[in-house]
Amino acid sequence: MTATAIDDSARDPVVDVLIESHLWQALPDAEDIVRRAIALAAAPSVMANRRGAELSVLLCDDATIAALNARWRGQEQPTNVLSFPAPPLAPTDPDGKVPLGDIAIAYETVVREAGEQGKPVADHLSHLVIHGFLHLLGYDHHMDGEAERMERLERDILAQIGIADPYALCDAEV
Repeated sequence: MTATAIDDSARDPVVDVLIESHLWQALPDAEDIVRRAIALAAAPSVMANRRGAELSVLLCDDATIAALNARWRGQEQPTNVLSFPAPPLAPTDPDGKVPLGDIAIAYETVVREAGEQGKPVADHLSHLVIHGFLHLLGYDHHMDGEAERMERLERDILAQIGIADPYALCDAEV
C-alpha cells in the first residue's frame, strides 16, 4: 500500500491518494494521472467557494469496489468509480480544511472498459477521476439536463489535457 498527500497552499484541493491494489503497478503513473485530473477539474469556475477542500482517492481492485458498491448502493457487483460526498460542514480544523469526500476506482473495470472503448487506460482513468470529482461537488447525471451539464463540463476539462470526448462513442451509437 502506498499513501501520499500534497499539502501545498498553492494547490487546492488537497488530495490523498491511496493505492490499495498491487494491480495499479501496471500503470505506474496512476497517482500522477489522478492528481493532474483533479487539478484541472478544480478550476475556480467549478469549485466556486470551496477553498481549503480536501478529498481522498482509493485506487482499488474489483473485489474492493464490489464490496463498497454492495454496502452503499445495494449492488453486488464491481463498477468503475464510486463517489462518496462528505456532508456539508463548516471547517473544523485550524487550517480551514473542508472535506469534499472520497472516490474509489477499480483497476480491472477501468482496464476492461478502456479496451472495450478503444482508448488508453490513462485517458479512461482521467475521465473517471473527473467524473467522480464532479459528483463530490454535487454534479449529477440522473436527469437529462443535469447529465448534459455534467458531461459538457467533463468534455471541457478533458479537452484541456488532450483527451478525446469520452461520450462521442456513446453519442455515435444512438
